[in-house]
Formats: sequence, C-alpha cells, structure tokens
Amino acid sequence: MLRQMLRAKIHRATVTDACLEYEGSLTVDEELLDASGILPFELVMISNLNNGERFTTYAIAGKRGAGEIILNGPTARKAVIGDKVIIFCYEFYAEDEAKRHRPRIIQVDEKNRIVAKS
Repeated sequence: MLRQMLRAKIHRATVTDACLEYEGSLTVDEELLDASGILPFELVMISNLNNGERFTTYAIAGKRGAGEIILNGPTARKAVIGDKVIIFCYEFYAEDEAKRHRPRIIQVDEKNRIVAKS
C-alpha cells in the first residue's frame, strides 16, 4: 500500500505579486525551492492563511534570493500581495518508508528569507 505524505512545506511565505495575465503557476524564489526540495513544474498545494483559500498549481523557479512568491494566471485571484501562504508538496511512500519519513519544513520571515529548516 502507498500512503500520500507531506514531503515539503514552505511555511508562512508572503505573496509578493499576482500576475493574472500569465499562463498559470506559482513563482517561488529558487533558493526556497532548493531548500524544500520542490522541483520546477512539480505539483504544489497552496493554503492562504488570510482568506482560507486552498488551491493547487505547479511551481516555477523565480530569481534566486529575490524572495519572490508570485501567483500567476487564475491563481492570482486567490490572494493579494502581502497575504501569508503555506506551500505544500506531497509524495507517495511505501508503508515502510512512510513510517520513517520526515518532511522538509522551511520557515521564512516576512521577506521570504529562510529562518529555520527541519
């Protein structure tokens, strides 16, 4: 049996822009992608702490060190600049792997700089 488990989380990131005219996705600072292990074009779930919205899209790499968290395309309607979001990434694990698994949790400050990793 496979179990779907949290693999990575970027906790309390701040939305820096919303671009409705883009074709869709979530731009994430490349430094945060690397630290979390989320790959460009990988499926992510986003939870908006300000309005309760929860939605899925895929991640794309933003400029390294710029602190970008940009909602593109239709997702731009799900948050406004300054909203706090949690970015989740899940993976399927075999039963024995699931019991040992520990997700990568990245905590960021208000400028989306890493303040803690676990």
